[in-house]
Amino acid sequence: MHVAHLSLTDFRSYPGVELALDPGVTAFVGPNGQGKTNLVEALGYVATHASHRVATDAPLVRHGAPRAVIRSMIVKDDRRALIELELNPGKANRARVNRSPVSRARDALGLLRTVLFAPEDLALVKGDPAERRRFMDDLLVARHPRFAGVRADYDRVLKQRNALLRTGVLARPGKRRSARRAEDEAGFAEAGAGDVQSTLAVWDSHLVRHGAELLSARLDLVDELRPLVAKAYATLAPSSDAVQLEYSSTALGTTREDLADQLLAALAEARKSELERGITLVGPHRDDLQLSLGELPARGYASHGESWSFALALRLAAYDLLRADGGDPVLILDDVFAELDTQRRRRLAEMVAPAEQVLITAAVPADVPGELIGVRFDVTEGSVTRV
Repeated sequence: MHVAHLSLTDFRSYPGVELALDPGVTAFVGPNGQGKTNLVEALGYVATHASHRVATDAPLVRHGAPRAVIRSMIVKDDRRALIELELNPGKANRARVNRSPVSRARDALGLLRTVLFAPEDLALVKGDPAERRRFMDDLLVARHPRFAGVRADYDRVLKQRNALLRTGVLARPGKRRSARRAEDEAGFAEAGAGDVQSTLAVWDSHLVRHGAELLSARLDLVDELRPLVAKAYATLAPSSDAVQLEYSSTALGTTREDLADQLLAALAEARKSELERGITLVGPHRDDLQLSLGELPARGYASHGESWSFALALRLAAYDLLRADGGDPVLILDDVFAELDTQRRRRLAEMVAPAEQVLITAAVPADVPGELIGVRFDVTEGSVTRV
């Protein structure tokens, strides 16, 4: 799989840009702040419908423009697919595939698969559990796009259940009912304090059903990632301690039915605390992927170099999984090599060189290893020129 053409309209700093891309290695080179990362960010957005840099779409639209458009021509096994995404902050985004509208933007997921490593990925090792949950869920969606719906269903149920729990908190004596949020009033205006418990049982069943499916998929994913991460890390940092991955959850059954039973039991046990705090305390949204280096947790104990290598190993393992599913994903390395010492830089270059398409951003040409010399674009003040 590779991207043959990228077109941007009012995306980030670009009023408009048209780029013809080739298989193999392509490097975007230029000083910081000139728009290199914007180019690869756009392709990452096509693949995941999210940015690796910001949480909302608004910053992706050029200042003063009402919307942004990303068009990418994808080639896989000599078949071409044109994906067009229209970003409308505050409104629903739109998507077209081969000029035909799709009913939901997420129906275009899976047509482009990328693995993107960027400086922000240090948060996979050093950051909060939410970063690692997102890594797992994004990889699940990349491998099986239907999980975008599973995740959306779980998030919807979680939001409704939390709203109901807040209703229960606000209904208690001494609580200021004026603080109730508008969504609580809309969804649960008829649910009094005595109705909360019975209504919770309904939402529990929904949460358990979607949660068990998501949790089961994550557990299987971690089992597949474990040896691949260990191998990639050992290649990048052969003198370092071995790495380990363990999934941390209140439910760790062997079947989806076991997981559902455990989640339901955990919800019952947490009921009193949830009603006191007005928030759901059990479920995949509270889980973590625990990363260890030797006998110690990587977070807080790994050095800067070890953390970089661990984060890279996670992304390289994701690349190996996607490749095993059929077809090379596009590999994107955003400002990666400047942070690596000479040996890690060389090892990483050797590992990624065989990929069908590698896109690199770098501040200076010297940051691109000799093993990855290919097509080069100079990026200066929003101008992208093939050298």
